Amino acid sequence: MKVFITGTAGFIGFHLARHLLDLGHQVDGYDGMTAYYDVRLKEKRHALLGTTNNFRAHIGMLEDEAALNAAAEAANPDVIVHLAAQAGVRYSIEHPRAYVNTNLVGTFNVMELTRRLAPKHFLFASTSSVYGANTVMPFVEQERTDHPLTLYAASKKAGEVMTHSYSHLWHIPTTAFRFFTVYGPWGRPDMALYKFVDAIENDRPIDIYNHGKMARDFTYVSDLVKAVALLIDRIPPAGGAADLTDDPSLSPAAPYRVVNIGRGAPVNLLDFVEEIERKLGKKAIRNYMDMQPGDVPATFASADLLERLTGYRPHTSVREGVSAFVDWYRAYRAEG
Repeated sequence: MKVFITGTAGFIGFHLARHLLDLGHQVDGYDGMTAYYDVRLKEKRHALLGTTNNFRAHIGMLEDEAALNAAAEAANPDVIVHLAAQAGVRYSIEHPRAYVNTNLVGTFNVMELTRRLAPKHFLFASTSSVYGANTVMPFVEQERTDHPLTLYAASKKAGEVMTHSYSHLWHIPTTAFRFFTVYGPWGRPDMALYKFVDAIENDRPIDIYNHGKMARDFTYVSDLVKAVALLIDRIPPAGGAADLTDDPSLSPAAPYRVVNIGRGAPVNLLDFVEEIERKLGKKAIRNYMDMQPGDVPATFASADLLERLTGYRPHTSVREGVSAFVDWYRAYRAEG
């Protein structure tokens, strides 16, 4: 199978590409190598993927329509997975235009090339942040997502709506998946786990928001990319409304569905910090703070639809996941 993935130098895109390469597929990756965080980390991810002849890297921004089209056309993909995005809930408060340019204009460019190339399946990465102000848990895919709390969440909700319209208009089988607090080796430096480990190792305090009264549905990255790979073969049927009786996750108007990818077992933030301390053998200097604007006290995925579609549910414990991350972090830092 030939797969075109946007964002292969990013955290999740790298892991998905590596997983698909291990399965024997051809992967073409497209990434802008933006300076949102240390580009050297992105370059090392791409270098690892480049050790196989089944991977080809294309460097360019999503907003560069000509470069994006040339890369996708060269790939001639059976499947397109759109992961590239401007990430970060808090960053969106200070740099909103980056989210409009990348997550809206860039996603539109990907949708246009998908319309022309007509792959057998288009998959779009959304986020648990679209659940916004919802308080009924666990979050299920049929819940309304009309109250996003940040521009990041709003841009991803817009991506879901835009891809649905293209799915309807151009009969593009589409799956949007909502990721829940993904973590693991090769993670981004702006993510909580990386920041906590780096600070504790270097005797700096860590900021704990809402005075620790928070919970997250931490999902280990290897579990997540396995779920995405399984969903590639679960193509939404074209029947639309006719299929709703058997599968209420489907759109009534398009070959389209939304799927949560989460472990379905939220962990209290302070318990998460204690797991890090246990693995490091060192206590954190804790700086308790009020809730950040745009943040939510808890996330909790229903993974029932994912399991029904694929027979799989993320299962890696936080203890296992944190341990694997710390081992990677120490090795990566030792390399310089």
